[in-house]
Amino acid sequence: MNTPSPIDRSRSAELFEAAKGYFPGGVNSPVRAFKSVGGTPLFIAKGDGAQIWDEDGNQFIDFCCSWGPLIHGHNHPHVFEKIVGSLQNGASFGAPTRKENELAAFMLERLPFIDKIRFTSSGTEAVMSALRLARGATGKNKILKFEGCYHGHVDALLVKAGSGLVTFGTSSSAGVPEAFANETLVLPLNDADALTKCFETQHQDLAAVIIEPIPANNGLLLQDKSFLNLLRSLCTKYGVLLIFDEVISGFRVAFGGAAELFGITPDIVTYGKIIGGGLPVGAYGAKKEIMANVSPEGPVYQAGTLSGNPVAMAAGLAQLELCAAEDFYIKQAQRTQQFVDSINSFALAQQYPMELVCVGSIFWFSFNGKKRITAADQIDGDMTAFNFMHHYLLNVGVYFGPSGYEVGFVSSVHTDAQLAFSAEQIKAALAAFYQK
Repeated sequence: MNTPSPIDRSRSAELFEAAKGYFPGGVNSPVRAFKSVGGTPLFIAKGDGAQIWDEDGNQFIDFCCSWGPLIHGHNHPHVFEKIVGSLQNGASFGAPTRKENELAAFMLERLPFIDKIRFTSSGTEAVMSALRLARGATGKNKILKFEGCYHGHVDALLVKAGSGLVTFGTSSSAGVPEAFANETLVLPLNDADALTKCFETQHQDLAAVIIEPIPANNGLLLQDKSFLNLLRSLCTKYGVLLIFDEVISGFRVAFGGAAELFGITPDIVTYGKIIGGGLPVGAYGAKKEIMANVSPEGPVYQAGTLSGNPVAMAAGLAQLELCAAEDFYIKQAQRTQQFVDSINSFALAQQYPMELVCVGSIFWFSFNGKKRITAADQIDGDMTAFNFMHHYLLNVGVYFGPSGYEVGFVSSVHTDAQLAFSAEQIKAALAAFYQK
């Protein structure tokens, strides 16, 4: 089967060569370098609606959506208007503004499981602060995380499992002292027996458990609700704080994220991405008794020059106003499911060992047959099929994040025609790969 002709990326290639002289690897975040899929990374010039254009003038339907924040696409008129209106009054003050109150009030009125929040400048910063808060509130040191969940580039969480079922973490990045990693326990996802045994033996010094309730940074590893319910009950039984990292799932699968979708109450929750409307932002929140530990009210220190930045607050509020519309999340889930079902039906009919997994408006290409994947070690590490598909789709104007481990997103502004076109191109890419 014929494959489409390669698009011109000469301007992007020139910019990438120049960038190598400025930044490590030519990028400011590793996945952007296209090392996973190969080839020259695209340098994006502009975005509008569900489309982006690169510096060579190529046009793409965008399913990366800036890795999740752009639930209403690029340059949405309502969000744009609020950003410009706020920016006209100044970009940053290092002092309280009304915008912080407005966004906080809008969120807290709709999130019954938290009483107070603190804004930060990124999801990583929110997670880092949530861990410190958990340790400060409990007086205990150790953290439990799960293999396959990513929580930003926090030293204590850049760890992987060692040998054995319940293990102390081992560093997965240079520059992270083993002493830091040793304060983190690592378990496999969706393993109830391992989880129970860990609590029985380690709860005395366990401050918190952190989990992506919808793990979406290393594939889309949908967990059994019974596992999440067990986690909640064990945390309650042993006095361990449960942290939901909802930087991706928050305001994406429901307004209240996975906590609302599953009906499970975390003790501390972290947010990011969508609440910034495309600008840098993060937040962490909890009940008032826990948040009373945060400085200047309590002894747990956390600060930030740009925390609560008024332009980011205005953008986030504008975006959440759109998300709060009646049936917004039901419609998003339905549109995404239709897109996914169209592709999965084709793959099944052709007996291709690929399946799209989805929840809400998040989806992921699983190239591991029809096996349900709930843990990181179940992912097929051979990304040959995804890499082929990624380049094929670039050449026909469809853009996904450049890694087979990353999820895709459907925004509210993807049109039915754009979704249908993209589904047909994905089918063609699969056929080209499996019939070659």
